[in-house]
Amino acid sequence: MLKKVNADYLILESDISDENSVKKIYAEVMAKYGKADILVNNAADGDMDGIDTIETITTKVIDDTFAVNVRGSILMIKEFISHRGNYGRIINLSTDAAQAFAGQITYGASKATMEALTRSIALEVAKYGITVNCVAPGPTQTGWIDEELEKAVLPLIPMGELITPEDIAETILFLASNQAKKLTGQVIKVSGGKAL
Repeated sequence: MLKKVNADYLILESDISDENSVKKIYAEVMAKYGKADILVNNAADGDMDGIDTIETITTKVIDDTFAVNVRGSILMIKEFISHRGNYGRIINLSTDAAQAFAGQITYGASKATMEALTRSIALEVAKYGITVNCVAPGPTQTGWIDEELEKAVLPLIPMGELITPEDIAETILFLASNQAKKLTGQVIKVSGGKAL
Protein backbone atom coordinates (compact mmCIF):
# COMPACT_ATOMS: atom_id res chain seq x y z
CA MET A 1 0.00 0.00 0.00
CA LEU A 2 2.79 2.45 0.86
CA LYS A 3 4.43 1.79 -2.51
CA LYS A 4 1.13 2.45 -4.30
CA VAL A 5 0.86 5.94 -2.81
CA ASN A 6 4.56 6.69 -3.37
CA ALA A 7 5.14 7.10 0.37
CA ASP A 8 8.58 7.53 1.85
CA TYR A 9 9.01 4.83 4.48
CA LEU A 10 11.57 2.96 6.51
CA ILE A 11 11.29 -0.71 7.47
CA LEU A 12 13.00 -1.70 10.72
CA GLU A 13 12.77 -5.16 12.25
CA SER A 14 13.57 -5.14 15.94
CA ASP A 15 12.72 -6.46 19.40
CA ILE A 16 10.86 -3.67 21.19
CA SER A 17 11.10 -5.51 24.51
CA ASP A 18 14.80 -4.55 24.51
CA GLU A 19 15.53 -0.95 25.50
CA ASN A 20 18.66 -0.66 23.35
CA SER A 21 16.73 -1.90 20.31
CA VAL A 22 14.07 0.75 20.90
CA LYS A 23 16.73 3.46 21.12
CA LYS A 24 18.19 2.24 17.82
CA ILE A 25 14.76 2.39 16.18
CA TYR A 26 14.35 6.02 17.16
CA ALA A 27 17.94 6.88 16.21
CA GLU A 28 17.28 5.62 12.68
CA VAL A 29 13.92 7.39 12.46
CA MET A 30 15.46 10.66 13.68
CA ALA A 31 18.36 10.32 11.25
CA LYS A 32 15.99 9.87 8.29
CA TYR A 33 13.04 12.10 9.22
CA GLY A 34 14.23 14.35 12.05
CA LYS A 35 11.08 13.76 14.10
CA ALA A 36 8.28 11.34 14.94
CA ASP A 37 4.76 12.71 15.19
CA ILE A 38 2.67 9.54 15.49
CA LEU A 39 3.27 6.27 17.32
CA VAL A 40 1.02 3.27 16.79
CA ASN A 41 1.81 0.51 19.29
CA ASN A 42 0.62 -2.53 17.35
CA ALA A 43 3.32 -5.09 18.18
CA ALA A 44 1.97 -8.02 20.17
CA ASP A 45 3.00 -11.41 21.44
CA GLY A 46 0.90 -14.18 22.87
CA ASP A 47 0.61 -17.93 23.33
CA MET A 48 -0.04 -19.90 20.15
CA ASP A 49 -0.12 -23.31 21.85
CA GLY A 50 -3.38 -23.03 23.79
CA ILE A 51 -1.77 -22.90 27.23
CA ASP A 52 -2.72 -19.34 28.20
CA THR A 53 -5.19 -20.55 30.84
CA ILE A 54 -4.88 -20.47 34.62
CA GLU A 55 -4.41 -24.24 34.78
CA THR A 56 -1.76 -24.54 32.05
CA ILE A 57 0.04 -21.16 31.99
CA THR A 58 3.84 -21.08 32.16
CA THR A 59 6.13 -18.34 33.41
CA LYS A 60 7.64 -18.15 29.90
CA VAL A 61 4.27 -17.30 28.35
CA ILE A 62 3.64 -14.68 31.04
CA ASP A 63 7.08 -13.10 30.67
CA ASP A 64 7.18 -13.20 26.86
CA THR A 65 3.69 -11.74 26.50
CA PHE A 66 4.22 -8.88 28.95
CA ALA A 67 7.74 -8.20 27.63
CA VAL A 68 6.41 -7.22 24.21
CA ASN A 69 2.85 -6.10 24.87
CA VAL A 70 3.54 -3.97 27.95
CA ARG A 71 7.26 -3.33 28.45
CA GLY A 72 7.90 -2.88 24.73
CA SER A 73 4.99 -0.48 24.35
CA ILE A 74 6.08 1.56 27.38
CA LEU A 75 9.64 1.78 26.03
CA MET A 76 8.34 2.91 22.62
CA ILE A 77 6.19 5.59 24.28
CA LYS A 78 9.01 6.77 26.57
CA GLU A 79 11.35 7.21 23.63
CA PHE A 80 8.61 8.92 21.59
CA ILE A 81 8.07 11.45 24.39
CA SER A 82 11.80 12.14 24.65
CA HIS A 83 11.87 12.97 20.90
CA ARG A 84 8.60 14.90 20.93
CA GLY A 85 7.99 17.79 18.59
CA ASN A 86 5.08 20.19 18.29
CA TYR A 87 2.60 17.45 17.35
CA GLY A 88 2.10 14.11 19.01
CA ARG A 89 -0.33 11.23 18.74
CA ILE A 90 0.08 7.90 20.51
CA ILE A 91 -2.33 5.10 19.60
CA ASN A 92 -2.14 1.81 21.47
CA LEU A 93 -3.84 -1.40 20.32
CA SER A 94 -5.82 -3.55 22.73
CA THR A 95 -8.66 -6.02 22.17
CA ASP A 96 -12.37 -5.80 22.83
CA ALA A 97 -12.00 -8.79 25.18
CA ALA A 98 -9.31 -7.20 27.39
CA GLN A 99 -11.50 -7.08 30.48
CA ALA A 100 -12.38 -10.78 30.40
CA PHE A 101 -10.47 -13.10 28.06
CA ALA A 102 -10.88 -16.67 29.23
CA GLY A 103 -8.51 -18.97 27.35
CA GLN A 104 -6.05 -16.13 26.76
CA ILE A 105 -5.68 -14.75 30.25
CA THR A 106 -2.15 -13.37 29.95
CA TYR A 107 -2.77 -11.82 26.55
CA GLY A 108 -6.02 -10.27 27.80
CA ALA A 109 -4.34 -9.00 30.96
CA SER A 110 -1.51 -7.44 28.96
CA LYS A 111 -4.03 -5.60 26.80
CA ALA A 112 -6.05 -4.48 29.84
CA THR A 113 -2.76 -3.13 31.18
CA MET A 114 -2.30 -1.16 27.94
CA GLU A 115 -5.75 0.37 28.41
CA ALA A 116 -4.83 1.48 31.95
CA LEU A 117 -1.48 2.82 30.73
CA THR A 118 -3.27 4.74 27.97
CA ARG A 119 -5.26 6.68 30.56
CA SER A 120 -2.31 7.28 32.92
CA ILE A 121 0.13 8.36 30.22
CA ALA A 122 -2.53 10.59 28.62
CA LEU A 123 -2.67 12.54 31.89
CA GLU A 124 1.11 12.81 32.11
CA VAL A 125 1.74 14.05 28.55
CA ALA A 126 -1.30 16.29 28.05
CA LYS A 127 0.90 19.26 28.99
CA TYR A 128 2.89 18.64 25.79
CA GLY A 129 -0.23 18.63 23.61
CA ILE A 130 0.22 14.89 22.97
CA THR A 131 -2.86 12.69 22.91
CA VAL A 132 -2.85 9.04 23.95
CA ASN A 133 -5.70 6.76 22.94
CA CYS A 134 -6.35 3.08 22.54
CA VAL A 135 -8.17 1.11 19.84
CA ALA A 136 -9.70 -2.20 20.90
CA PRO A 137 -10.64 -4.26 17.84
CA GLY A 138 -13.26 -6.97 17.84
CA PRO A 139 -12.97 -10.15 15.73
CA THR A 140 -11.06 -8.89 12.70
CA GLN A 141 -10.87 -10.84 9.48
CA THR A 142 -7.23 -10.90 8.52
CA GLY A 143 -7.45 -14.42 7.14
CA TRP A 144 -7.40 -16.36 10.41
CA ILE A 145 -11.16 -16.60 10.94
CA ASP A 146 -12.44 -19.67 9.08
CA GLU A 147 -16.08 -20.31 8.17
CA GLU A 148 -16.76 -22.35 11.30
CA LEU A 149 -15.35 -19.70 13.64
CA GLU A 150 -17.19 -16.96 11.76
CA LYS A 151 -20.51 -18.75 12.35
CA ALA A 152 -19.71 -18.96 16.07
CA VAL A 153 -18.58 -15.33 16.38
CA LEU A 154 -21.15 -13.47 14.27
CA PRO A 155 -24.02 -13.90 16.78
CA LEU A 156 -21.83 -12.10 19.35
CA ILE A 157 -21.51 -9.03 17.10
CA PRO A 158 -24.67 -6.89 17.23
CA MET A 159 -23.88 -5.29 13.86
CA GLY A 160 -23.63 -8.78 12.34
CA GLU A 161 -20.33 -8.40 10.47
CA LEU A 162 -16.69 -9.19 11.15
CA ILE A 163 -14.39 -6.22 11.58
CA THR A 164 -12.04 -5.48 8.68
CA PRO A 165 -8.47 -4.15 8.84
CA GLU A 166 -9.80 -1.04 7.08
CA ASP A 167 -12.21 -0.43 9.97
CA ILE A 168 -9.27 -0.40 12.38
CA ALA A 169 -7.07 1.69 10.07
CA GLU A 170 -9.75 4.36 9.64
CA THR A 171 -10.13 4.71 13.42
CA ILE A 172 -6.36 5.01 13.83
CA LEU A 173 -6.22 7.63 11.06
CA PHE A 174 -8.88 9.67 12.84
CA LEU A 175 -7.07 9.46 16.19
CA ALA A 176 -3.82 10.47 14.48
CA SER A 177 -5.44 13.50 12.86
CA ASN A 178 -5.89 17.05 14.10
CA GLN A 179 -9.65 16.38 14.22
CA ALA A 180 -9.02 14.29 17.36
CA LYS A 181 -6.91 16.94 19.08
CA LYS A 182 -9.07 17.02 22.23
CA LEU A 183 -9.67 13.28 22.41
CA THR A 184 -7.28 11.62 24.85
CA GLY A 185 -7.19 8.80 27.38
CA GLN A 186 -9.94 6.92 25.58
CA VAL A 187 -10.38 3.24 24.71
CA ILE A 188 -12.39 2.96 21.50
CA LYS A 189 -13.89 -0.43 20.72
CA VAL A 190 -14.08 -1.07 17.01
CA SER A 191 -16.10 -4.23 17.47
CA GLY A 192 -19.51 -3.78 15.87
CA GLY A 193 -20.96 -3.67 19.38
CA LYS A 194 -19.28 -6.86 20.65
CA ALA A 195 -18.13 -6.84 24.30
CA LEU A 196 -19.71 -3.51 25.19
